[in-house]
Amino acid sequence: MSSIPALPTAMDETELVQRLLARDEQALRRLQERYGRNLQAVIMRLVHKEALAQDLLQEGLLKIWLGIGGYDPARGRLFTWMVRVCCNHAIDVMRSPRHRFHNDNQSLESSSVQRAPAPTTFHPEHIGIRELTQGLKPRQREVIDLLYFGGCTQVETAEELGIPLATVKTRARAALVALAALARSAR
Repeated sequence: MSSIPALPTAMDETELVQRLLARDEQALRRLQERYGRNLQAVIMRLVHKEALAQDLLQEGLLKIWLGIGGYDPARGRLFTWMVRVCCNHAIDVMRSPRHRFHNDNQSLESSSVQRAPAPTTFHPEHIGIRELTQGLKPRQREVIDLLYFGGCTQVETAEELGIPLATVKTRARAALVALAALARSAR
């Protein structure tokens, strides 16, 4: 006996589409059970990350649920239309600036780069960094002060300043670029 589910017939698809148009939540569950694994496999080919593929599948199913009125059986099969909806959504997400930002700014724990442990007696004032920070914009300086001189983590800095974590990361990165330029010009 085979455990592979039978392919849906055109009548099954027509009924499923009608039930989706009627906002039948059981039809959405049936859609996910019937097509979810295959849709996720297609998305996985684009994103190469299991967790992201699962998230995009759920978002894609929501787009299918909300946009089922745009499906035209005369133009192709339901599965083909759903693949196009899910792939277009995955591509949009991967091209978005927010996705690129979070992808480019991995946490140190997930980074494959091995770093030497930081010395426990690091005193930035010994090499003149404190003076260099005076050349930063005030918002950048407050982030650097908390991160490097105050010993706060990025999360703690965000909480202390009442700003989003992404803003802390952006300001810290901009400050480091500015410090590098200041250090080069001080030579």
